[in-house]
Amino acid sequence: MGNDSSLATVEITVHPTIFPRAGYGVLAFLMFINALFSIFNNFLVIAVTLKNPQLRNPINIFILNVSFSDLMMSLCGTTIVIATNYRGYFFLGKRFCTFQGFAVNYFGIVSLWSLTILAYERYNVVCQPLGTLQMSKKRGYQLLGFIWVFCLFWAVVPLFGWSSYGPEGVQTSCSIGWEDRSWNNYSFLIVYFLSCFFIPVLIIGFSYGNVIRSLRGLNKKVEEMGGKGNPEEEFRAVIMVLVMVVAFLICWLPYTVFALTVVIDPALNISPLAATIPTYLSKTSPVYNPIIYIFLNKQFRECAVEFITCGQVLLAKPDEEISTSAAPAESKTPCKINQVTPV
Repeated sequence: MGNDSSLATVEITVHPTIFPRAGYGVLAFLMFINALFSIFNNFLVIAVTLKNPQLRNPINIFILNVSFSDLMMSLCGTTIVIATNYRGYFFLGKRFCTFQGFAVNYFGIVSLWSLTILAYERYNVVCQPLGTLQMSKKRGYQLLGFIWVFCLFWAVVPLFGWSSYGPEGVQTSCSIGWEDRSWNNYSFLIVYFLSCFFIPVLIIGFSYGNVIRSLRGLNKKVEEMGGKGNPEEEFRAVIMVLVMVVAFLICWLPYTVFALTVVIDPALNISPLAATIPTYLSKTSPVYNPIIYIFLNKQFRECAVEFITCGQVLLAKPDEEISTSAAPAESKTPCKINQVTPV
């Protein structure tokens, strides 16, 4: 009798399992690797940029902004997902779920719009070098202010009832409740993805398409004047732009497709595992953004190697070292002054 009463007082909490326990372990490990590389890469970009004033030109402040927002997305999103996947459910409560969804959404679209403005400003520099919209520090900071305020609006409105934040996929991460079947949510998703996906894609496509066309036209003019074009540089620029656009689409297109599929066909049943794939793809952007936009650039790479090795390893060419040997010591800098651009 005594044993029965003691057993009756024991509360057993059973959390719903919609994914194999081993699967949660794999997701936790993948997110750990993701967090490790994204935090290191973006911290390195920020540290090197702040250490080298020659890298802080008006266009590169957008790359610095991308790295900062990607770093915050990793710290506020990916690190939390490691713990929740390890436990097999979102154990931190509703408020923390809302916080994570808000943070990932906010910093994610700040990064996205920073890349968009960066693409457009590169178009201005390459295709309209004598235009009136040349980048200046004042214009750069104005655009940064616009990005943070504009993206804040789209991150805040779900907190006031237009859509919402909640668990998604296998229920170990939180984001906009795109799986919610309601007209309130549908209207938000349509306007949200028009503003934060389709318009950026059009701007990026237009900008980089014109950059490539401008480079081709420049090569043709050089050849017509009897000079020798640079097809290798043109090819490198084309490949770089393709990598940027493909990486951008890999990150955001699956998420957009799944969310809008719910709007188009509300009766469609999406499995938790399938719903998780676009979520985790979007969390990979902080890893490859620094690699694509920064580390593949020669000037930044020289500064980064110098920073990591505390000046023990320099990537400057011998002729560059000779040319600077006569310069005063305070004016020497192994990494060259240039814009960190892919072309």
